[in-house]
Amino acid sequence: MGKDLWEKSPAVKELFRLASEITGCDMEKLLFTGTPEELKATDKAQGAITLANLAAAAFLRERGITASAAAGFSLGEYAALVTAGVLTEEAVFSLVKVRGELMEKASRGLDTEAGPAGMTAVMGLDFPDVERTLAEAGIEEARAANYNSPAQTVISGTAAALAAAEAALKAAGARRCIRLAVSGPFHSPLLHEARTRFAAELENYNFADPKITVYSNVTGTAIATGAEAKRLAAEQITCPVLWVEIEKNIQAAGCGRVVEAGPGTVLAGLWKAVCPDPVCLPAGSAEAILSLDGGS
Repeated sequence: MGKDLWEKSPAVKELFRLASEITGCDMEKLLFTGTPEELKATDKAQGAITLANLAAAAFLRERGITASAAAGFSLGEYAALVTAGVLTEEAVFSLVKVRGELMEKASRGLDTEAGPAGMTAVMGLDFPDVERTLAEAGIEEARAANYNSPAQTVISGTAAALAAAEAALKAAGARRCIRLAVSGPFHSPLLHEARTRFAAELENYNFADPKITVYSNVTGTAIATGAEAKRLAAEQITCPVLWVEIEKNIQAAGCGRVVEAGPGTVLAGLWKAVCPDPVCLPAGSAEAILSLDGGS
């Protein structure tokens, strides 16, 4: 991830240097030649993904494309907070390092003989339907975690709870249930210990008031102050990602152009399912960004 941006931009090279120094991890090696197994562990993945997102944002700025509003899916919210001036680049790499370590430790404490705790994508059921099905089945250790689209919800849970939930959801009409290649049950109450410890860590950091509109995963609405952003950063670890609500609010705000600043086109696909106009354009590679016109 990000190699083409690194090759073309001194600003991106500086971001890689800064991220490697702060996290203690060789980011060039991890992003350019790291194995899927290395990148799966959330203590490494969080710094790597944040760097890749910020690299795309930096290359966009170099091309004269600036943000009037920002939002990030799950971990991506941290890159959005940097874009909005809430966090500095130095602070964000330090924060996601701690966040990743705490979440990885809490997740491993939930592993059992049945397997590791994790997440499952549920196709064909809306978020309220998933929540209702889990509640009616009495499955307490699996929760709806990501409201991705009207036809896709991700659940988090222990291995045993995910297996039970998948069976119940298929019986309720889900087309498919796909286990995700992640290392923990993110955005669920199972990570309450990581949330508590992270909240204490956040007190060591300054969160400035947003300079542009930035949306919260926890509420789906714009964050008003730095103090609110700090509080929500802790809550986000155990609360669902209300991505559909964020998309609706972005569209209602009248943004003329929407881009996905980071690797892949997953968010562009989710955007299309909710807001077909304007089209969300990919902006995670040098080629994609160079194809965009300048402006905000």
